[in-house]
Amino acid sequence: MKIPLTEVIKKRTGIQFKNARLLETAFQHTSFVNERAAKKLEHNERLEFLGDAVLEVIVSDFLFHEYPDKPEGQLTRMRAQLVREESLAFLARKYQFNRQIRLGKGELASGGNERDSILADCFEAFLGAVYLDQGMDVARAWLDESLLKPHRTILTKINLDYKTLFQERAQQKGAVQIRYELIEQSGPAHNQVFTMGLYLNDQLVSKGSGKSKKQAEMQAAEQAYALVDEKGNIKCT
Repeated sequence: MKIPLTEVIKKRTGIQFKNARLLETAFQHTSFVNERAAKKLEHNERLEFLGDAVLEVIVSDFLFHEYPDKPEGQLTRMRAQLVREESLAFLARKYQFNRQIRLGKGELASGGNERDSILADCFEAFLGAVYLDQGMDVARAWLDESLLKPHRTILTKINLDYKTLFQERAQQKGAVQIRYELIEQSGPAHNQVFTMGLYLNDQLVSKGSGKSKKQAEMQAAEQAYALVDEKGNIKCT
């Protein structure tokens, strides 16, 4: 028996939605809705628009009071880091939104439920739904727990340069040759997905995917970093 989305979300976030349909909309991607046009479902883009505004207000208010001595320029940069795609996708994965988001067959087949852009949009749509269903106080409290209290840790995780970290670890045993090579490029021109391979001394160590080659390289480096111990030995290939 399938567990209702309201119960799944309550377990993961602690939020009990009153409007189940509103919650479902937050997890419905345009590709899913377009394939079911006859059912007249609503996709999550309007909720994403609202959630984006709620997110900016709450994060701005938090940073303003948390860092009273920092100038406007620094606060702006910090806010940009906290609300950027990678940060929100990180949180979406933490709450396993990637398991609940509804995608069209093509989007799902291309790994859309792990794509940062889709997950970040879903996170914002969910926040917009929380705001409509529960009000600003609950939205603020949830964002405080999910993003603001651990914001320093989140910024550290997101800003790790895995390409540099992998290079430093791989060179523990001496000079090595590291290169990144495009393995696959798929999707329409406006929403392409790149898959990059990381090669260590001409041996494929890992693969990574992303909306840009740089993002895909970073994911490949993160995967490779987990495979190399502190002495530069590959744990597995």
